[in-house]
Amino acid sequence: MSNTDFALAVEGLTVSFDGFKAIEDLTLYVDKNELRVIIGPNGAGKTTLLDLICGKTKASSGSIKFQNQELTGMDEYLRVRKGIGRKFQTPSIYENLSVFKNLEVSYPEGRSVFGALRFKCTEAVQQRVQAVAQEIGLDHVLEMESGLLSHGQKQWLEIGMLLMQDPELLMLDEPIAGMSARERELTADLLKRICVGRSVIVIEHDMEFVARIAHKVTVMHQGKILAEGSMEAVQSDPKVIDVYLGH
Repeated sequence: MSNTDFALAVEGLTVSFDGFKAIEDLTLYVDKNELRVIIGPNGAGKTTLLDLICGKTKASSGSIKFQNQELTGMDEYLRVRKGIGRKFQTPSIYENLSVFKNLEVSYPEGRSVFGALRFKCTEAVQQRVQAVAQEIGLDHVLEMESGLLSHGQKQWLEIGMLLMQDPELLMLDEPIAGMSARERELTADLLKRICVGRSVIVIEHDMEFVARIAHKVTVMHQGKILAEGSMEAVQSDPKVIDVYLGH
């Protein structure tokens, strides 16, 4: 398989902070329509890797290609336009706006200040809001003020706000933190649905959840990739056992 066939091709990626290599010579390939989960102990460099892909942090060296286009010199907002969506650990929704409004303002045309002034909620936008609300399981609470949603629902709303932009790569950092068992189940189902037609990268600690959703698991340790493969293969890898039990 040539590198052009991947949704995301990260090669030889390194980033140093004050001489400390947070990511060192890392190479990672993610397929189209793949749900990849990245696991590893704290300080392994998982969040830094997402920061590098979305442009929040600049790489010291190496290459990040998205759909065969080099990203390393590209600004964060341009990467969003290319179809990269990123959700951070804490949800950032507009608490005082309704669920509908949160989704509506996330439609690409509504994103800029001038866009927001000229922006009309057209039929197309309304249909998109309805479709996304259904996908994230919030179609019955569209008029509710977002601050009143449960913790899990707020996380889904934020995923929905990213889906409004129809990203081709979606990156989620610990999406089930603080969720109830039922919310975790629903989130697993949601992630399985949204990786049809796009690639999804998830950072997660909960192994039971990882086993439920991952097509492939990447284990990071000290800024490098320690192991990669199916959940079963990774779990029985002596190097991985050593790192996890050693912490």
